[in-house]
Amino acid sequence: MSLTALISVSDKTGIVEFAQSLSQLGVRLLSTGGTAKLLAEKGLAVTEVAEVTEFPEMLDGRVKTLHPKIHGGLLARRDVPAHMAALKEHGIDTIDLLVVNLYPFEATVAKPGVTLADAIENIDIGGPAMVRSAAKNWKDVAVLTDASQYPQVLEQLKAGQLSDALRFQLSVAAFNRIAQYDAAISNFLSSVQLDDAQAGSETYTPARGEFPGQLNSSFIKLQDLRYGENPHQNAAFYRDLYPAPGSLVTAEQLQGKELSYNNIADADAAWECVKSFSAPACVIIKHANPCGVAVGANPFEAYSKAFQTDPTSAFGGIIAFNRPVDAAAAEAVSKQFVEVLMAPDFSPEALAIFKAKANVRVLKIALPQGGATPWDNGRNAQEVKRIGSGILVQSSDNHVLAAADLKVVTTKQPTPEQIEDLLFAWKVAKFVKSNAIVFCKDGMTMGVGAGQMSRLDSARIASIKAEHAKLSLQGTAVASDAFFPFRDGLDVVIDHGASCVIQPGGSMRDQEVIDAANERGVVMVFSGVRHFLH
Repeated sequence: MSLTALISVSDKTGIVEFAQSLSQLGVRLLSTGGTAKLLAEKGLAVTEVAEVTEFPEMLDGRVKTLHPKIHGGLLARRDVPAHMAALKEHGIDTIDLLVVNLYPFEATVAKPGVTLADAIENIDIGGPAMVRSAAKNWKDVAVLTDASQYPQVLEQLKAGQLSDALRFQLSVAAFNRIAQYDAAISNFLSSVQLDDAQAGSETYTPARGEFPGQLNSSFIKLQDLRYGENPHQNAAFYRDLYPAPGSLVTAEQLQGKELSYNNIADADAAWECVKSFSAPACVIIKHANPCGVAVGANPFEAYSKAFQTDPTSAFGGIIAFNRPVDAAAAEAVSKQFVEVLMAPDFSPEALAIFKAKANVRVLKIALPQGGATPWDNGRNAQEVKRIGSGILVQSSDNHVLAAADLKVVTTKQPTPEQIEDLLFAWKVAKFVKSNAIVFCKDGMTMGVGAGQMSRLDSARIASIKAEHAKLSLQGTAVASDAFFPFRDGLDVVIDHGASCVIQPGGSMRDQEVIDAANERGVVMVFSGVRHFLH
């Protein structure tokens, strides 16, 4: 096989074995610096690039492949006689395979305390230039930018030749990689707040803004969707280049119909909510709002309590557990119409039960480990919302409230049981669309009022929901995602049985609301944090 491969890799995973296979196929090997040394040490016949260019590597390796004898060999079209004549005139050989992965810029800048000098030094110049040259000339040059591509290329080479389909696929992957690489560099450098006095120091660690001057994001398409929110809208599902562990995009679908746009949006709301609990929990979502949330001794108990909150809205809902689903929980869930079911795992008995409901979408998602609470760390650091021809970017609402953070503002003090209910209600309210009012007791939601223009209306709707579910609100804890602007909303929840209330505080009329709580003989605590969700 009369082919030439140029190999220059920073990440040397699998490269020796790949080069050995190429050599056995008769492929001539060219390489640079450290890669060439490694291959030679393994007994492979390899020609250094410096021998081809007749020019030494220089400037600490910054210049080694930026040469006509390299880029001519990559860019020349074999089907254009003038190109081939030019190569012959200047003594340039063609290069048929390019194997390059880039300096580890992303990994370098992810390290705490990275210096500006180290970041700059890990910006690859020659690598991207070669990759672009080879990717442009994809019909004649196969470009490999990741070790995962080695097996497929070897398989086709052993069979005789590389297909145009594979060559084009490799080219697209190469341009995608360059785009991701340049985006990472731009994001980092445009977030640097340069101090002129220190910029020249090799040990200078620059301050960085949370939001870069130019935001470049990379997403990988997972699938096209049947349609968007409505049938006349087109849609696709993408994931982050580096997804957060335990996020919805890491799910494995075990059975059921293809996920729809609305399924995915609701499933994300359910999963983000349920993994914020450390005790066994179940969350039922309908139209992006929790209609039932509960903790219990096991998944069956958690589901049974969550379902009680609003059986009507639970019909056709999205259900998430933060514990493996066993037969008892599966049997209970199977009695209702459910669109999507999510959990860290499912017992064989549970999966057998759902096989009878072939349309139910069953997703298995590994929970993230660690963080402030057992499952709290699997959320993205930032959230993005499209606004006209722009985007809004904010840090995610990852605030975790502890009992020690609560400020009791009423004469009456909360009992330990009330503190527990208040914290549970507050955690649920974080995932309810504003304005949010949530009644809870004994680790379950009793009534949820969501997405109303008036907080007073949310309070009334939450109580109506409880009435329809035949749940008593006597002695419940109530969470309000933002402050009560007047005492009327507070009076409504107390009229329906609330004995304690948690809200952020911060209103001009806080004292009026506190006085009303004292007058009505209920506990009120301030969280000092607002949880708007729009």
